[in-house]
Formats: sequence, structure tokens, C-alpha cells
Amino acid sequence: MSPLNIRPAEQKDYGAIASIYNEAIAYGGITMDSQAYTAENIQRIVQKMDSREALFIAEIAQKTIGWGIIKRYSDRLGYQVCCETSIYLTFSATGQGYGKALQTVLMEKVADYGYHHIVAKILAANQGSIRFHQKFGFEVVGIQKEIGFVNGTWHDVVIMQCLLGG
Repeated sequence: MSPLNIRPAEQKDYGAIASIYNEAIAYGGITMDSQAYTAENIQRIVQKMDSREALFIAEIAQKTIGWGIIKRYSDRLGYQVCCETSIYLTFSATGQGYGKALQTVLMEKVADYGYHHIVAKILAANQGSIRFHQKFGFEVVGIQKEIGFVNGTWHDVVIMQCLLGG
């Protein structure tokens, strides 16, 4: 069995990243997006990133099985201590510890960037993701009721936070 490799995403990875995200979009209940993404969509996201944002991929035998992103919570100066993270795995790779490895790398990088506060916004129906984040020290701090409407369904979003360091 090949080992898991986690590294910064490169342009050649954008199609695989979009494909994994599209799997979540098609499944439903995971993201508020409803339109399929392309490699060009991912490239536009990366082009807008600053030095304290990053996109990583997880791969096995050079096949991308997941990705994770660190992005600023806001461009307002007062929020410079806060970021948001997200992880997506191809469904065939879930439940095997790959998400844990990817989240560990993201949290290490978040600390390297000097962030103090991490936010995760998760659709309330995605209880597996909520439990996953709780294992990393995230706590539920609120629920936004019926904040999204996708494919004819209202969605609540659970806001979670994790405070790093003192």
C-alpha cells in the first residue's frame, strides 16, 4: 500500500480538486454550491489567495484523494487572527484516516501562519463532519437557521471554532 502524501496543490492538481468537490456537490448536503467546478474555477480561487492562505492535496500513488484549504476569514485588519478551513475527500477515501492526516497538516500550517482562531462552517445535516471537527478541538458556537437554499431545500449551517494557543 502506498503512503499518503500531503503537499501544496499545483496547477496540474486543479482538475482533480474540482472533481472531488463536484462529487460533494452532486451528493448534496455537504456544500452550498450547486454548479460543477472546473480546473479554471480552482485556479481563480488560488490566484486570489494571499501569503497566509493555502490549498493542499492528499494523494496516494500520485492519485489525488482529497484536498484542504486555509483561507482568510475576512480581509478586514481586525480579523487577521482568524481563518477558515475546509477539507474534502473523495467518498471512496473516507473513513481511512486520510481526513485526519489532512486536517493535522492544515492545523499545523494555520499555527505557522500565526492564526489564533479557526472557523469551520458545516451544513447541519453533515453530522459526520461536525463530529470530525470536534475531535480536533472545534466547538459549536452557533447555528444559522435556513441560511441557504439549494436544490429546493433550506439548509442550516453550524458554525464551529477552534482557538489555538493561549
